Amino acid sequence: MCRCGGWPLWDTMRDYHDTEWGTPLHDDRGQFEHLMLEAMQCGLSWTVIMKKRAILRAAFDGFDYEKIASYGDGDIERILAVEGMIKCRRKVSAVINNARRFLEVRAEFGSFDSYIWSFTGGRTLLYEGHSAGKAPAKNALSERISKDLRARGFSYLGPVTVYAHLQASGIINDHEERCFRYAEINAAADVMRVTEDFAGVI
Repeated sequence: MCRCGGWPLWDTMRDYHDTEWGTPLHDDRGQFEHLMLEAMQCGLSWTVIMKKRAILRAAFDGFDYEKIASYGDGDIERILAVEGMIKCRRKVSAVINNARRFLEVRAEFGSFDSYIWSFTGGRTLLYEGHSAGKAPAKNALSERISKDLRARGFSYLGPVTVYAHLQASGIINDHEERCFRYAEINAAADVMRVTEDFAGVI
């Protein structure tokens, strides 16, 4: 079975690649978790985040954005004291802030899912050259979404972080063409082929 090159083959990363990464996601709790894992990853490797995922889930109430939005200073101290936690107060504070902004987006659009997928008209993007393993760290679409999120008050969501989220949540299919997941996702999704300068449909 062929997979994308460069992925570690230890169990957690392999399973994440095979079952989650790139699969179109239409669940707000899942969207929030993916987005906050990417925010927590800033400056670290994704392997570190995967190893700490269970710790992060437990510390943040399963990434229940409604509960997190009500957190106060005591919760920040509680989270920072969790064994194995990423000890960055700014990131923990960002997750709490982002939960509050997430609720605002839901109030405006009905769901965060509706908001984030509106940039592609609900379609999964296939960029020219990406299936050959030439995906960038960011692009015009992630720049645009990052700018919009930051204007809405979100933090720790620059264009590189947003691009990683678009990949993870299946808004962009960046599996390599030789990878078995590439064809699986394309068969199940409504896909649209675009060029690198594509910045969204709205």
